[in-house]
Amino acid sequence: MIFTETALKGAFIIEPELIEDERGFFARTWTDKEFGGHGLNPRIAQGSIAFNKRRGTIRGMHYQIPPHAEAKLVRCTAGAIYDIIIDLREDSSSRYQWLAVELTAKNRLMIYIPEGFAHGYQTLEDSTEVLYQISNYYHPESARGFRFDDPGFVVKWPLPVSVISERDRSYADFEREKK
Repeated sequence: MIFTETALKGAFIIEPELIEDERGFFARTWTDKEFGGHGLNPRIAQGSIAFNKRRGTIRGMHYQIPPHAEAKLVRCTAGAIYDIIIDLREDSSSRYQWLAVELTAKNRLMIYIPEGFAHGYQTLEDSTEVLYQISNYYHPESARGFRFDDPGFVVKWPLPVSVISERDRSYADFEREKK
């Protein structure tokens, strides 16, 4: 695997290294040794998939607070997504900055999202499926979110919204600390 750290410290784009032959290819997408060697949380407590019927669907922005904060490894297994992460860590030099990466079934890229980040995405194709490997169990009382179009972050989504859940639509804007 090829690990490339992003401008948001601790967040990585991970590219599988394909071993090809006449059958096709084989590639690792996770090993605790390699993740731990890059200082990433290698724990996987849960795996999940999300299937999205329509292009333009938005899920997010979601995160969990400590002690149930989650690191996530996200990969698009069918279709394509515009994946957004936002650094919410109090001690981070990139606090409140966001990053977008296009994850597709064709490019096979993954994004590692550390604890303390919000995550969301927009589908770029119909029938898109997303695979998550998550370091902590879902804990409803620790689940948080804010509006995908929060004016404090000015995320540039590529498409008009076609589908969004009532919960995601009705989140308030993120409350920043007053300095």
